[in-house]
Amino acid sequence: MNDLKPRAIRLLARREHSRAELARKLSPYGSPEEVDIVLTELQDTNLLSDARFAQSYLRSHGERLGAARLRQTLRTKGVDEELIAASLREADLPDEMARARAIWARKFAAPPADAREWARQARFLQSRGFGTELIRKVLKESAE
Repeated sequence: MNDLKPRAIRLLARREHSRAELARKLSPYGSPEEVDIVLTELQDTNLLSDARFAQSYLRSHGERLGAARLRQTLRTKGVDEELIAASLREADLPDEMARARAIWARKFAAPPADAREWARQARFLQSRGFGTELIRKVLKESAE
């Protein structure tokens, strides 16, 4: 128990963590009850905040990823669904279409010449978390 709090603070000093993520990282060093006590103490002193983690994650990854990918990653990090939705609404991100265009333009110099290239570019955008309808629009615009 004496080692958990300093370890948690060292982890938080490097970057923001969600409660679930920090609990997973601390679990080898203490019992679940001890970890929970330390995490609650950190939350009470506002050193640990899922909302702050979500905002930080969106700031650093929002420009490069689509909303679906951002939402899924935050979900896997243990952030509450309502908090994810609120964070995405409040985030100062360009709209989804502008992000998709910018990402596509950085990666590809030319519009797809054939079906195979179209599929490759579509898979790339899809892996970044953009929806199929949006991908069609971006690739259709690039071809015109």
